[in-house]
Amino acid sequence: MSEGLIRPAVADDVPAMNAIYNEYIVDSHVSFDTEPWTDDERHAWFRRRIDAGFPILVAEVDGKVVGVAWSGPWRDKAAYRGSAETTVVLAPDATGVGIGTRLLDALLEHLGASGFHVAIAIIALPNDPSIAAHRKLGYREVGVLHEIGFKDGSFHDTMIMERQLRS
Repeated sequence: MSEGLIRPAVADDVPAMNAIYNEYIVDSHVSFDTEPWTDDERHAWFRRRIDAGFPILVAEVDGKVVGVAWSGPWRDKAAYRGSAETTVVLAPDATGVGIGTRLLDALLEHLGASGFHVAIAIIALPNDPSIAAHRKLGYREVGVLHEIGFKDGSFHDTMIMERQLRS
């Protein structure tokens, strides 16, 4: 698979983004959503994120969206406005070749340039590849929430990681 292009997402990307994310809802524990999103729900979500100033990027290879990285509010309280939660997901055939790391790195650059101060990742465990990619980009482990989510008949832990974006 070629390196591909990292670019800001546009509304026309939403169905492809949604299809990638929905695979994680249905086929894994790494999303704590339990029901797939409709494209209409994802379009509304997309518009809210973009309108609020949170970057959303896609990775495109040979004209096909193969990954997405997005940011959103960490919490709703005003004092958290300089913090953003980050997420990166890839199509199964796009994993293991560095696309996710490139996407996340580009998202962090956009967040820093937009004035955000801290990026936070919540990673459902186990997920060694995601932890390694985040560490490679300067995230550090803050802690683990034990058995915080219940999905597919089991409780799952999550790791909280953070990275300072600017001083």
